[in-house]
Amino acid sequence: MTKVYSQIAIALAAGFALVASGAGSDAAAQNRGGILKYIIPSNPPSADAHRESTFGTIHPFAQFYSVLLRVNPSNPASTTDFKCDLCVGDVPKPTDGGLKYTFKIKKGVKWHRVNVTKNTPAETAKWSKAIGGTELNAHDLVATFKKLIDPPKGVISNRKAFFSMVESVTAPDDFTLVFKLKYPSGAFIPALALPYNFVYAKKILDTDMHWYEKYVLGTGPFKFVEWQVGSHIKAERNEAYYWKGQPYLDGTEAVFAKKYSINMQAIRGGRAYIQFRGFPPKMRDDLVKALGKKLTVQESDWNCALFMTPNNKVKPFDDVRVRRALSLALDRWGGSKYLSKIAIVKTVGGIVFPGHPLAATKKELEQIAGYWPDLEKSRAEARRLLKEAGQSNLKFVFHNRGVDQPYKVVGTWMIGQWKKIGLKVKQRVQPTGPFYATLRNKKDFDVSMDFNCQSIVNPLLDVSKFQSDTIASNQYAGFQDATMDAMFDKMNRSGDPAEQRRIMRKFEKRGLDEKAYQFITLWWYRIILHRTAVKGWKTSPSHYLNLDLANIWLEEPLLSAK
Repeated sequence: MTKVYSQIAIALAAGFALVASGAGSDAAAQNRGGILKYIIPSNPPSADAHRESTFGTIHPFAQFYSVLLRVNPSNPASTTDFKCDLCVGDVPKPTDGGLKYTFKIKKGVKWHRVNVTKNTPAETAKWSKAIGGTELNAHDLVATFKKLIDPPKGVISNRKAFFSMVESVTAPDDFTLVFKLKYPSGAFIPALALPYNFVYAKKILDTDMHWYEKYVLGTGPFKFVEWQVGSHIKAERNEAYYWKGQPYLDGTEAVFAKKYSINMQAIRGGRAYIQFRGFPPKMRDDLVKALGKKLTVQESDWNCALFMTPNNKVKPFDDVRVRRALSLALDRWGGSKYLSKIAIVKTVGGIVFPGHPLAATKKELEQIAGYWPDLEKSRAEARRLLKEAGQSNLKFVFHNRGVDQPYKVVGTWMIGQWKKIGLKVKQRVQPTGPFYATLRNKKDFDVSMDFNCQSIVNPLLDVSKFQSDTIASNQYAGFQDATMDAMFDKMNRSGDPAEQRRIMRKFEKRGLDEKAYQFITLWWYRIILHRTAVKGWKTSPSHYLNLDLANIWLEEPLLSAK
């Protein structure tokens, strides 16, 4: 630990390095009051979390909504600790051979009654007047999950695939919710705890399924005040919130600002307390030097894996020998040490989030091509394979996203790695929109950067990217493999963690080594910087989690608020 970080205590939990300087201390007395000013480095495409997959929707809007289940906000680093939000008691155990889950729903949860101002949208004011102050019930949850699980034509659910095991969702009475499954699945409870599962009002959904794309009305810890697209969003405390004593804040104010230099200067200059996505290492070091004990740093592994994806349908990448050579050339172990100093990546891992019980150990990883401990042996094998395939002097174009962190930084490193086995690679960088169009639709690439970012750590579903592209809509390598599809299905239907792990190792070995369809480079690494005055909040392995802001309090106001 360097001198710069002498004030930061390091704790390890479930594979994470959580660096915290007094953050989240439950022993401290929570102050009430104050406005949390924060920055969101994105603009939300819509306010409907059911249809979106971006943190740009979660960061501004999670504070307004309740969910059925959530990751424990006091232990968000855990990959298995789920707590009831709208349900009563502990997470229920299944009955009927693992096919039925029955939830009792809290009574007294009220829909927000918004304080209408000149900036309140007429639609929000109308529905606030119609249902504000009335009680949420199980029928609202049924309508919500039906929209998530089986949306009508023209309505998008980005979470539909996560609930493929669900047969039905019903409410036998006003405060009982029942899910019936097609088969027992260890992925079901984590899927219920997804932070995108905002609970919406049945009466609104019955009228307009698209209403929540533009407007806000929930039962969460904060009530809507104002949203100006591209500028800011404001909220105030929900005095009727069902978690006693929370929220502690009077309200929140967030500014949308994509440039990280603006994010950093806002925290440094005392105009904002926190940004919840994360910063690169250099900005962390600069802010620590500038602010000292006024800054807290929290760090953890991030549930985002950066992929290298060959186009399996384009020659010579239709040859497993060529694809395997691309992975064998990469020094992941050495790259971790180097890249973690300049980019938001760090941990060497396989297809499962590092530290999870289903993840490969270091010894198991070292049995997979591209992870061998002997780098020279690995690169010698890469050269042999290329020669055997008649591709010793291979030239190709590497397709990348025009975002520095971590895409362009890691892409440049990869090209340097391939050069060491004689490959000549040019980089084609595109802005986000065209990048996605090439990767997902045109598919006119040789090898592309890709990624797999998830919220809840739920490996049984998170590895769906290794199914055939006729099944997995997020698989862009262009392969079909009935054997891997069968393994995926089998481990998702198994209730035995030991069996799941055995299947996962075979699944991983086949995808990364034997067939070499696509590859993980490194896992991302999350660095949260915030003013030490922010208390109660703890980081997590995802920038989608623990963002209803109910558990945050402030020790002192910002400089700009004094």
